[in-house]
Amino acid sequence: MIERFGLGEHHVDGPPKDPYDLSACVAIVCGMALDIQTHNRDAQETWQRSGSTISKYFGIVLEAIFNMSGEYIRPPDMNNVHHTIRYSNRFFPYFQGCVGAIDGTHVSACVGGARADKFRGRKGDTTWNVMAACDFDLKFTYMLSGWEGSAHDARVLEHAISEPQNGFPFPPPGKYYLVDSGYANRGCFLAPYRGTNYHLRDRRRLGGDRKKEQFNYRHASLRNAIERTFGIWKRIFPILRSMHQFPLDKQAMIPVACAVLHNFIRMDPASVAQDHVSGDEDDDDASSEDDSVDADPDGVDVGESSSHLNIPQDMDMGAFRDYVTNCIHEGSSG
Repeated sequence: MIERFGLGEHHVDGPPKDPYDLSACVAIVCGMALDIQTHNRDAQETWQRSGSTISKYFGIVLEAIFNMSGEYIRPPDMNNVHHTIRYSNRFFPYFQGCVGAIDGTHVSACVGGARADKFRGRKGDTTWNVMAACDFDLKFTYMLSGWEGSAHDARVLEHAISEPQNGFPFPPPGKYYLVDSGYANRGCFLAPYRGTNYHLRDRRRLGGDRKKEQFNYRHASLRNAIERTFGIWKRIFPILRSMHQFPLDKQAMIPVACAVLHNFIRMDPASVAQDHVSGDEDDDDASSEDDSVDADPDGVDVGESSSHLNIPQDMDMGAFRDYVTNCIHEGSSG
């Protein structure tokens, strides 16, 4: 445990000699993240430690868990088609090149004074804008934290992919991430058509471009994985909805540390089973588009003979989206 969390490297007097001290260090951080202790003062009472000790070890263990992100927040296997897609007649072969979904979400920031305005999100609260990618097992595969709540999602993504030190996991040629309409449909990011309905009841009532609506509907169904992932993550870690008064650098590390713990928890099959027991959508940050989905009446069995729909090297994302859209429409009309 000492080596795992790096406590021996940070403890000025050497690693804690009492195993209870080590357990307390980890429990303090996890307890605050889980909102078992809401403030430093409560932790002092629970663990019978001074406020300075609580703060010191919170910082040490937080940094250690944050540094484990390289081990627990990892890109998915981008060479194989995930079973969520492979065995769904709504998604295969149309989205077989998809490796995950990307979106931004807002988590609470505790900021005062003149700096607060930069952190005010669209709802007026002070927040951090956190960008993340997930796979279809609802695990985080990438996270970038540290942008103020006033930053636009597209700006955060642009920063993630333009700075090599951010370590963004680019997919191989022919593969891509799903994004919502707030992002550009380009590169390795497949977005829905803007200004096009896709919810079934809207489609039946309003009509419109049926081919684009079919594409948007299935795109939203699959992209919903990121909203579900955010919802589970925030439900488990209430600190993300009500940040404590930590220094800003520590606040920016907390979402990533919670993502590490989220992925660790999801290694247990019992935790995955809980997805079906309680709601897990990120209602606070869902886009203006309705991501809820019903059974798609246009879903058909495409069979093994369907053509492969990875992106040809000479095709841009706009043309590829149109191509997939036509394939979906032809498949549902056949």
